[in-house]
Amino acid sequence: MVKFSKELEAQLIPEWKEAFVNYWQLKKQIKRIKISKVPNKSHTVEGDFGHSIFDSIHLLVNKFSHNFSGSRDDNFNIIKVRKKTRKGSDEEIYETELAQLFSEEDEVRVFFVRLDEELNKVNQFYKNQEGEFIERGETLNKQLQILHDLKLIISDRRRKSSPPSKPSNAEVFSRSPARNSDYSGYGDSDETNSEVSQTDEVIMTRLERNGINLVNSGRRTKTKKGKPKMGIRMDVPVASNPNGAITAITTMLWEDLVNNPNAELIQKRKIQCAEKIIRSAFVELYRGLGLLRTYSTLNMVAFSKILKKFDKVSCEKASTNYLKEVKRSHFISSDKVVRLMDEVESIFTKHFANNDRKKAMKFLRPQQNKDSHMTTFLVGLSTGCFVSLFCVYAFLAHLCGIFSPSKEEAYMETIYPVFSVFVLLSLHLFMYGCNLFMWKRTRINYNFIFEFSPSTALKHRDAFLICTTLMTTVVGAMVIHLLLRAAGFAPTQIDAIPGILLLCFIVLLICPFDIFYRPTRYCFIRVIRNIVCSPLYKVLLVDFFMADQLTSQIPLLRHLETTGCHIFAELFKTHHPETCHSGRVYMEITYIISFLPYFWRALQCLRRWYDDNDVNHLANMGKYVSAMVAAGARITYSRIDNPLWFAIVLTTSIVAATYQLYWDFVKDWGFLNPNSINLWLRDDLVLKNKSIYYMSMGLNVVLRVTWVETVIHFKVGPVQSRLLEFLLASLEVIRRGHWNFYRLENEHLNNVGRYRAVKTVPLPFHDDSD
Repeated sequence: MVKFSKELEAQLIPEWKEAFVNYWQLKKQIKRIKISKVPNKSHTVEGDFGHSIFDSIHLLVNKFSHNFSGSRDDNFNIIKVRKKTRKGSDEEIYETELAQLFSEEDEVRVFFVRLDEELNKVNQFYKNQEGEFIERGETLNKQLQILHDLKLIISDRRRKSSPPSKPSNAEVFSRSPARNSDYSGYGDSDETNSEVSQTDEVIMTRLERNGINLVNSGRRTKTKKGKPKMGIRMDVPVASNPNGAITAITTMLWEDLVNNPNAELIQKRKIQCAEKIIRSAFVELYRGLGLLRTYSTLNMVAFSKILKKFDKVSCEKASTNYLKEVKRSHFISSDKVVRLMDEVESIFTKHFANNDRKKAMKFLRPQQNKDSHMTTFLVGLSTGCFVSLFCVYAFLAHLCGIFSPSKEEAYMETIYPVFSVFVLLSLHLFMYGCNLFMWKRTRINYNFIFEFSPSTALKHRDAFLICTTLMTTVVGAMVIHLLLRAAGFAPTQIDAIPGILLLCFIVLLICPFDIFYRPTRYCFIRVIRNIVCSPLYKVLLVDFFMADQLTSQIPLLRHLETTGCHIFAELFKTHHPETCHSGRVYMEITYIISFLPYFWRALQCLRRWYDDNDVNHLANMGKYVSAMVAAGARITYSRIDNPLWFAIVLTTSIVAATYQLYWDFVKDWGFLNPNSINLWLRDDLVLKNKSIYYMSMGLNVVLRVTWVETVIHFKVGPVQSRLLEFLLASLEVIRRGHWNFYRLENEHLNNVGRYRAVKTVPLPFHDDSD
């Protein structure tokens, strides 16, 4: 049977862990009480020859008389729990008074003082969260009413302003989905009547009360065509939708679009977008209410368990009175959360699921996919196939003499780059699978941090399956390539195999069918799009996290450049294959590819500074600019080997590496805090063994300075040079996977410090006074 402490650890909300009852501390205090009850045997008198049989009889008689000397009520009234109001505030607190002196009075008193503190902490946290959720629910009801009224106005004006057979222009409802700034949208509607209908007046008055300003609602104005005009103005927040920047630019054209026949379509899309945002907000509210309900249940069970342990140790029935007070406390007796959950279910079913409760529950309570044993089996099977095929490849390569001096150059220039792409990608997926495993093991809520859907997010077994399947396919293609080469086929005929493999991978990535993790594939494509268009898109955590991964995959991008160059040279005869490794165009593209990941990341920092007005983002941008300078200097030094460029490379690389290490340890990982209770770390640590953190810091330093190899210029052959390049690229991928764990650990602890367990969805309508 699983111990309750482990069960509580597995079920509690990680971001609210500090707000839960400290079951482990109370359990330790009970152990101290138990130790204090053990008689001290050090006072035995010299010459004592043991205990008499009458001592045992005497103890039994005392225990029997103690159990039956008083009434049952006396046992129940050992403690008295009083509810008081804290001075200077309306906060209610519980204080326990001991009505009977125990032999171990000090330890018992400490236990009940701590128990009172835990009860007060749980009660206060529950009240605060309950108040926030109730306020959020009222706001969402208000937003839903505004949306409903807008739909009524639009449908009413469409009906009045146009004949049944030909719909005319309706007023435009404009809304920007971006998050940190407000702007106003305007809509016009041509009126055939001279006055606004009474229904519209009532609805507009209600809209004004709900925060939408109606322009010229009380008087008639005219458009350029001499027709009456009614304008609706609303202040709308900026959402995290990536299309926000483009939409914000086009909002300046709304007034020109009013008389456009396509304005109705624009208006419809805007309302649908607002409705989607409100629906997401209701889903998050329901999720938060469910978490609060779980919080209440787990704490109640923890209090009952700890009080039973106390009764067992103290041999007194003291838990009954205290448990009654716990059940009367606010976090148990309040039914506001349950009633609000029922209300949200009812509203969601009516407005967003067409009165289909089953459909509504799929949104409100999404089912998480359970770990399948079939996935584990497939991982093992594909791993076995990969190992077998790799052994076959090594044997065939030795027989064919593929790495002999006469053949190695052609093979390494044409085949090596594309296969290196897949190997590095597979290694990155393997490291990501290790990250997922460790995050799950340490209770880091990575799905919430990345804003992934729990029902479609990858698990560590899925990442390992993708990795092993990809590697098995790649090694299988390499074996086929060697077999055809040994069979006498011309290199021009079989060198297309790597290109075909790359093409199949791209087709699978964009495949629209719901196979092979389509939600994950499309999420990846969407994030890459956000990175490429960094200035135009709101930067989320998953966006800059993925951009950081790209900065560690610059060798992969350069191999893609070489592969694409060879494919175009062989298929379209646009240039000679030798130009793929030398020449002015090759060097220019090499510079661009080496700069692009850092450039995208710098643009993201600039956009975050613009949105958040935080100078730290500009400092972070400086880190990527220094990395770009160092990368450019190293590429130039590989072509121009002289003392001047050696000094430039050494200086820029040392500055960039120092900058990066400082940011890794201080900003990304939260280490090097001189005032921390953990020497040069941070106060809160997920891993119990602190030595792991110190070793990780040392490993990160070593892997950050692998650029030294480019300065030393080892004199090795072409094959050894390629293998050394691949080794260094692999070490950088391993460093990035190692960095990922501590980066997300720090982000998780920041959420824990703010008790942030539910995403706050920006709402489509804002009051001018907000």
